[in-house]
Amino acid sequence: MDNIVDLIPQRAPIIMVDEFMGMEGNHSKTRLLVKEENIFVNDGLLTECGLIEHIAQSAAARVGFIFKHKNLPIPIGYIGAVNDFILLSNPKKGDLIVTDIEIITEVLNITLIQAHCYVENELVASSKMKIFLETNEA
Repeated sequence: MDNIVDLIPQRAPIIMVDEFMGMEGNHSKTRLLVKEENIFVNDGLLTECGLIEHIAQSAAARVGFIFKHKNLPIPIGYIGAVNDFILLSNPKKGDLIVTDIEIITEVLNITLIQAHCYVENELVASSKMKIFLETNEA
């Protein structure tokens, strides 16, 4: 599988995805092991901001995977909006988060996703996110 730093623009200490697990249809999956040294961990718990950043990077990894395998430059993405964020529980140090990203719609360079984050097959957070991709097209 691809090295995550080949798929996303973020670099340490802001990397919030350990592994891109692949794509099937309009779904993709990623993993993140919550570590104490993670800058978004406070008192042993991953913060809401950390989960939102993890979701954004999970979506970015999908784009990076697609563009890399088409031998195209990987575009930079920006969060346009976060909607319907629901936190059921903060993942804790040592938890393995598996996140499913579903593409709801793609129009030009704007993508709407639905994310579900799980720890041990239990939903811990979900959100919709609108992402804008910066392209070099005029």
